Amino acid sequence: QGIGAKKDKGHLGKKIALKKIVANMTMSNNDMIALFPDVIQVMGLASLEIKKMCFLYLVHYARIKPEVALKALPHLVQDMEDTNPLVRALALRTMSYIHVREFVEAAVTPTKHLLRDADPYVRKTACFCVAKLYDHDKALVENSDLITGLNNMLRDENPTVVSSALASLTDIWERSESIKLTIDYNSASKIASILAETSEWNQTYILEALMNFVPQDSGQASMLAERITPRLSHTNSAVVLGCIRLILYLMNYIADEKTITALMNKLSPPLVTLLSKGHEIQYLALRNALLILQRRPDILKNDIRVFFCKYNDPIYVKVTKLELIFMLATQDNIKEVLNELREYATEIDIHFVRKSVRAIGKLAIKIEPAARLCINTLLELVATKVSYIVQEATVVIRNIFRKYPNQYESIISTLCENLDSLDEPEAKAAMIWIIGQYADRIDNSDVLLDDFL
Repeated sequence: QGIGAKKDKGHLGKKIALKKIVANMTMSNNDMIALFPDVIQVMGLASLEIKKMCFLYLVHYARIKPEVALKALPHLVQDMEDTNPLVRALALRTMSYIHVREFVEAAVTPTKHLLRDADPYVRKTACFCVAKLYDHDKALVENSDLITGLNNMLRDENPTVVSSALASLTDIWERSESIKLTIDYNSASKIASILAETSEWNQTYILEALMNFVPQDSGQASMLAERITPRLSHTNSAVVLGCIRLILYLMNYIADEKTITALMNKLSPPLVTLLSKGHEIQYLALRNALLILQRRPDILKNDIRVFFCKYNDPIYVKVTKLELIFMLATQDNIKEVLNELREYATEIDIHFVRKSVRAIGKLAIKIEPAARLCINTLLELVATKVSYIVQEATVVIRNIFRKYPNQYESIISTLCENLDSLDEPEAKAAMIWIIGQYADRIDNSDVLLDDFL
């Protein structure tokens, strides 16, 4: 028995045949396209399992054989009026996925109708389909009432439908030059109130959409920030990061310093918690921490140790942590930071070692009272005689001399002893500058310069 078998109790033979067709299709076996007419023939059967496989096949091959795919259009239109909401939603989703003009045009009217469907799952699907249709044909959607219908869904009684409408509107707004997403305080307040009732990914849609809300006064910003702070303890990292971003955005509109301080104290623990997750999540958290520190340097001032590198951190995490360590370094913790950076400068990864040495030099410039400590650390590293360490140290010491002229000249002799280690253009240029700048303090400076000719 197969897809065209007439005696097939419970359509078992058709289901087995369709499973084999879909399996071959997913392995890029284009021979399956020859079965297009047979698949369309069984599309009208009253079996959700069969419809799912038929619709999957249709989406896959419709663009290759649009003239054959059009024969399936009546089945889809009919299924959008089915009594089963799963069938209605499946038919609409399938139609919106097919980038063939006839399908796109035929989907507009049913989508309008299904936005007002009695079943919330169908309404949710219809919301996403509007964004999908917009991706296919912007003008068609803008000239219909679909955007208006989508806006009306923001007042839906079902939280999942509201979050789906927001996600769809946000997606459309990002790709449109004429449509703007504006949210007033009442809408923002209502949307924030349903956060706890929606799935974790719907919460990310809501938090992202709320970035389009512009508070009219400090009170509105404070109230909204307070309502979303419970999301900071969510188990989903995307929700936590979305909440952090939104709170930072709302802080721009809050005038009360006590409120800002209270919010800042709430942001630090969730960021630190994210650093115990997988490396990819850590990296996202670290990049967000960098952005936060640029705007609010006090948020993580007591948490520098959590950013110290671990032996098994991948290089992209280590380099980002290095940036954070530099930003959080102060006169109070500089000894601890230098000890850590000295350890990094002895690691195997040359790229990371160079960045660590460079960070020590930048700290000498950033924290003037600690400049001598930083220089001593650099001299310890130069004493290792490792070529790339010596060269990187030479470059940063040149910058230190520029920042503090006529100071620390005593280390010039140490640099001159390591001229043979310099083979990179940047290091050579740095050493030439040092010799030229302090020629009167260096014996046989002219001879040393001749070595570079």
